[in-house]
Amino acid sequence: MRFLIAAGGVLFFILLVAYFFWALEPKAASGGEKAVSFENGFFKVSKGEGLREIGARLSQKGLIKSIAVFKIYALLSGNAQKFQPGIYEVNAGLSIPQIVKVLTAVGQNEVTLTIPEGMTLKDIDTALSSAGVIEKSSLTGFPFDSLKGDYPFLSGVSSLEGFLFPDTYRFEVSSPVETAARKMLDNFKNKVWTELSAKPDWYDLLILASFLEREVVAFSDRQIVAGILLKRLKLGMPLQVDAALSYLKCNGEIKGCENAPVARKDLTLPSPYNTYQRLGWTPTPIANPGEAAVSAALNPAASSYLYYLSAKETGETIFAKTLEEHNRNRVKYL
Repeated sequence: MRFLIAAGGVLFFILLVAYFFWALEPKAASGGEKAVSFENGFFKVSKGEGLREIGARLSQKGLIKSIAVFKIYALLSGNAQKFQPGIYEVNAGLSIPQIVKVLTAVGQNEVTLTIPEGMTLKDIDTALSSAGVIEKSSLTGFPFDSLKGDYPFLSGVSSLEGFLFPDTYRFEVSSPVETAARKMLDNFKNKVWTELSAKPDWYDLLILASFLEREVVAFSDRQIVAGILLKRLKLGMPLQVDAALSYLKCNGEIKGCENAPVARKDLTLPSPYNTYQRLGWTPTPIANPGEAAVSAALNPAASSYLYYLSAKETGETIFAKTLEEHNRNRVKYL
């Protein structure tokens, strides 16, 4: 009987040790998951946060296998009291020892963020606030009148939408919202404003560029679509841009919006962003376009087409000269 108890105790100890070392290993295979980005939230250690809270949040984010093993390792390695406040980029491909090493290093005062083309003002606000750069909604609610002296293109506009230039930036954690905004506005000024400002209708062209950014992928197709939309405008036709309706339905926050797809019933929504019912441009851009989209808007291509759509399966832009041909394309590609 004693032998069985002893054998059971040894077996339990072996299993316990095996579990401990198993739990120390990465949650995901090496390289299997990207670093936590602003889409999922940077991992932030706040001042005064304890080992229990840090372990619980690491587990909630799917970065470790066991809270208990994380706590035991931190205690045994002498790091339990060494966690540093800051913003960290960690991923599920790191082991618990590696994660502890990262989180006990000096906290990062800066984060690197990539703002992709086509993000909206609200999307960028969410990205910056999730990374700890600004307070939530401080960018969307920022009173930018004070910046108009430095950025002449802001005079006469009602929104920063379209001016927050997509790029990769370094931001300080807990930055003033004006500092973050100026970084992106400076980039807009340096990269596209010179060409845009040469056009008397530059704001309309910026709106057009935002349509192209959201609707079409290939540069040559963007040029053709730019020509189509400008042609529709001259003919007094509705622009009929689905992306503008998506912007309306998602209340300006496209990323993660489940209402983005446009249905037939949406074509009657009352709004100046409904380009099926209202003639002309939307009141503001519907996204922040990149350099290529702005270039396409400034260099539209003439064509015999009047209609276009994006194929459901491939995303390819399909053009048509007549409404009848366009309707056939809708049946075939949508």
